[in-house]
Amino acid sequence: MTSGSEGPQLQPAVSITAAAPAQPKALIPRITAGKAALALALLLGLQPVTTDLFLPALPALTKALAAPMSQAQLTMSALILAFGLAQLVWGPAADRFGRKPVLVLGLLLHCAASLASALAGSIESLIVWRVLQGAALAAVVVCARALLRDLYEPVQGARVMSMGLSGLGLIAIIGPLLGGLVAGAWGWRMALATVAAFSALSLAFVVWQLPETLLQRNPAATQLGPLLRRWGQIGRHRSFVAWTLLISCSYGALFTILAGSSFIFMDVLGLTPGWYGLSMALASASYLLGTFFCRHWLQKYGIKGAVARGAGFTLLGGLGTLVLALIGGHSGAQSGWQSGWQSVWAVLLPQCLFAFGHGIHQPCGQAGAVGPFPHSAGAASALAGFILSLVAFGIGLWLGQFLDGGLLPYALSLCFWATCTSLVAWTLVQWQTDPNDAVR
Repeated sequence: MTSGSEGPQLQPAVSITAAAPAQPKALIPRITAGKAALALALLLGLQPVTTDLFLPALPALTKALAAPMSQAQLTMSALILAFGLAQLVWGPAADRFGRKPVLVLGLLLHCAASLASALAGSIESLIVWRVLQGAALAAVVVCARALLRDLYEPVQGARVMSMGLSGLGLIAIIGPLLGGLVAGAWGWRMALATVAAFSALSLAFVVWQLPETLLQRNPAATQLGPLLRRWGQIGRHRSFVAWTLLISCSYGALFTILAGSSFIFMDVLGLTPGWYGLSMALASASYLLGTFFCRHWLQKYGIKGAVARGAGFTLLGGLGTLVLALIGGHSGAQSGWQSGWQSVWAVLLPQCLFAFGHGIHQPCGQAGAVGPFPHSAGAASALAGFILSLVAFGIGLWLGQFLDGGLLPYALSLCFWATCTSLVAWTLVQWQTDPNDAVR
């Protein structure tokens, strides 16, 4: 992945809508596919950094702040809910004011909230700062998805997105490893401070390296009446429904891992923060491998064919987790799941299979969801992100109530959402229209 002028140059997106005004070639941003992929890796990578670096520290901060399981889960689920709701504001704002101003503001807020989280004196204040983190993160992710649509048509965008998510995969590998090492050596506060450092790095890249990609701003984008009508139009579009359900279900299974795996691996299976970070890094490596296969399968089978093949791995991962939980026992610390590396691998290997499929679904789904809306990419991205976040928030609340120190609730949630993902990939995605078909 390169960021210089030597990278391959894909053609910028051009709407096929006849009424859309032509954009002067001189105004098209000079950005290579390599630099676009690097921008996506840093901006979308802030999401797993915000969650994954936090995971190895979650059991320690729960004990340090004397928090019950339900409040500990709120540090994740409240962030996700704020992330989803804020996208409904940031998306239209990015269509009206441009991607770069919204990105800069979002990154500044995220950096400040990350530092405040590291200094939190109670679980309640930590939850508040995590809410602000989620709201700021929403600006970053919405603009990242929208700038991809500014530059590329959906199928081209899926290839560039897969390149960016390969970089995100590397970040996701390093994140839990670094979080485990930092939390083990310096405590949970330093792990949260490390998130602020990554946020500052991303801000520097945006300020000095990323041009504005929105060439035609929409002054009416934030007007409530037209916006509600636009969201209604977007929400009824078959392609949007199919791709948004795909990424929402797939992220539902991923969020189960994010919210529950630290307690399973560390409290039930007895891993240290460092070893837990390594286990998550292996799953992230499987995700990274999935993004490479995604690019190969996109060329060979097309976007629908790639998703259909990835769904097989997703289903195997979900079913494998549940079957092995039922075979191995699930009664918590007294079960056979606590003994030895065999138990860890029995949980980790199915998780790696799911992560491989997730590495295929996400680049295709994120490009497909905004693909039909070249003139409202921010609004479409915001609506898709909002739906995804509602799913994750519900999962977080459910796990907070039913994650009881055993494996079965975790396995049931992962299997359910993995099965839903595969069903959507094999039905709705295959029935939807060409993702390159744009609407006004």
